Amino acid sequence: MRVICPHCISINNIPLQESYKTANCEKCGKSLLDTRPIELTTNNFDEVISNSDILVIVNFWAPWCNPCETMSPSFEKSAAKFPLKILFTKINTESQQGLDTKFAVKSIPTLIIFKDAKEVYRVVGALDENSLDSLVSQFM
Repeated sequence: MRVICPHCISINNIPLQESYKTANCEKCGKSLLDTRPIELTTNNFDEVISNSDILVIVNFWAPWCNPCETMSPSFEKSAAKFPLKILFTKINTESQQGLDTKFAVKSIPTLIIFKDAKEVYRVVGALDENSLDSLVSQFM
C-alpha cells in the first residue's frame, strides 16, 4: 500500500499488514509510524491526498480559533491510535488560503475524511478524543 512519510512527505510502498512494529521511509529513513498530524499546504495537498491508500482526515483550522485550539490535543491523541491506518493532517486556513474555498469550508474547525482521494465525510465543530475515535473507526 502507498503511505505518505510524515517527515519528508514522500510516497512509500509498504506491505499491507494488520499491525507494524517498524516501518521506515524509503527516502529519509525516519519512522512511518510517527503519528503527529502532517501540516498540509496548497503545494502538497493534492499529492498527499491522491497518493495515500489509507484514510486521510484533514482538520481545517486557524490559530485564532478557540474551538480549534481546544480540539488540537484530542486530534493529536486520536492520531496516535491509528498509525498506518489513518493519516491525520491539518490545514491552517490563515496561511493556506484557497484550500478552504476549494472544499467550501465555511466554519472551522471542519474535519473532512478522504478515501481514495474522494471526500467521504465531513463534520463541522470541535470533537473530543472519544468522538474523533468513533468517527474515524466508522470508516476503517
